[in-house]
Amino acid sequence: MDFSKYWKIIVDTLREALLVVDTGGKIISVNPSAEKLTGYSAHEMVGRSCRILDCTGCEIKGEGVGIDWCGLYARGEVQAKRCLITTKDGRSVHVIKNASVLRDDAGKDIGAVETLTDMSEIVRQQEEIAALRRNCQFQGGYYGIIGEAPPMQQLFELIDSVAMSEAPVLIEGQSGTGKELIARAIHDAGPRKDNPFIKVNCAALNENLLESELFGHVRGAYTGADKTRIGRFEAAHGGTLLLDEIGDIPPATQVKLLRVLEEKEIERVGDHRPVPVDVRIITATNKNLEDLVSKAVFREDLFFRINVFPIHAPALADRREDIPLIVQSFIDQSGHQSGRKILGLTSDAMESLMAYAWPGNVRELRNAVEYAFVLCPGRWIGVEHLPPKITRNGTVHLTSPAVSSPEKEEKERLIRTLRQTGGNQSEAARRLNVSRVTIWKRIKKHGIDLDSVLSD
Repeated sequence: MDFSKYWKIIVDTLREALLVVDTGGKIISVNPSAEKLTGYSAHEMVGRSCRILDCTGCEIKGEGVGIDWCGLYARGEVQAKRCLITTKDGRSVHVIKNASVLRDDAGKDIGAVETLTDMSEIVRQQEEIAALRRNCQFQGGYYGIIGEAPPMQQLFELIDSVAMSEAPVLIEGQSGTGKELIARAIHDAGPRKDNPFIKVNCAALNENLLESELFGHVRGAYTGADKTRIGRFEAAHGGTLLLDEIGDIPPATQVKLLRVLEEKEIERVGDHRPVPVDVRIITATNKNLEDLVSKAVFREDLFFRINVFPIHAPALADRREDIPLIVQSFIDQSGHQSGRKILGLTSDAMESLMAYAWPGNVRELRNAVEYAFVLCPGRWIGVEHLPPKITRNGTVHLTSPAVSSPEKEEKERLIRTLRQTGGNQSEAARRLNVSRVTIWKRIKKHGIDLDSVLSD
């Protein structure tokens, strides 16, 4: 039986939205599912440019017809591309797009057909799952990271976004802020989670040992190399390699590392045979790499290669409201390890912790809790059980946040960040996870004199 005359009924029955366009992008035909998805009627779409949908997956040149109009005509087809389209009422809708070029019997392009599958419900469910996972702070936290403050919620969203990509990540932040935990979370949240996660501390080894540690060596490569040994790159094959303290890597090793990142193959020390490696690179540092680049200490080309997706690890002082959560987590861990039944902190002890400056960040907080565990004989940790540098004979270092207004905290955080960045508003915006315009508005709102702030 010839079904060709029933093609319209078949197309109109499809759940996927279907559009047919000519070589200049003019919509020729749509099915009812396309009307439902976009909010436009067939009458409103037919005869208009496909640009009406503002699809993020299109590569429209708009300089003619065919390949001069859209990149689809050069490729011939698009398979399962995730995109956003804009509906008639201005909503953004997640879709999966498949498209193919239509050609006549002579092979000449005459148009294209594309289907759009609505992914809104699936995306909504994924976002709900991610939100629930982020909110389960007392059940191990977000991949072991404890925090509910806005900077941490923004950090978790960034991790969710970058985990599914292969983009190199540079994690910046002060010592003790948990940069390794962030790197591990990116690995565990991504498609490489079942493969190795390998860490190298670049500051702990001299140049020769670091190269051997990274790339491996063959027997006899140097005195003491009595057998062939694979390096961390090969050990991390298929998984993730964290290069911690990347700012301390020697110049000669920087050159070799850049070549590995570009060519995706290594050479063991003492050997010249290339070994292919499939590794996702995450780097971490507590140094300002841009300053090191300006001083010719760190290669600019390597910096750009690893700084594809920068992430800033918030300092503990910038998320003080998380201190009770983190402290309780450490108490539970220490109690489980020691078998002691310490329940928590007295209000005075917690006030001292909330007011301390925490230059050592979360690592210093953990040490303080472990110190208190040693001294505390009962169920509640008091001020007298905390390290002296935190209490200073019972007095606190800073004004307690409990009596600070949100406006005052915002101003103090902004001033602190501007000082840390030397007045660089773009960098301050990145660290605070806001736009540069927001930084400018807050400077005006709080009447901050940058010259005065930077000279203090």
